[in-house]
Amino acid sequence: MNKSKKFSPGIHERAVGLLPQHPGMHHSMRLAIKSIATKIKRVAKTLLTCVKRREVASGLRERVKTSEAQRVKEPEREVKQLRQANEVLKVTSALFAREGLARRFKPLES
Repeated sequence: MNKSKKFSPGIHERAVGLLPQHPGMHHSMRLAIKSIATKIKRVAKTLLTCVKRREVASGLRERVKTSEAQRVKEPEREVKQLRQANEVLKVTSALFAREGLARRFKPLES
């Protein structure tokens, strides 16, 4: 059974603080994050999340607010539903048109 180890936020902040101190040690930020994460026995993704939070807090990275993201997703979802409804209507109208033509040109029984 795996128990997740809770580290204090101070450890994460200290690890994030180590990144700019070693600029020439790694070829990319990803490698630096991975290296530091293994040293503090954490997953690199966790440390990357902390880095992103710090960048947002300092203004280096723009962040889309959740409310804005929802405001954009809502019309997109609605458009998708409307397109699906239009496809259903096209298929059913074609079916009814075909049925109407079949009845119209049906030979009369004598």
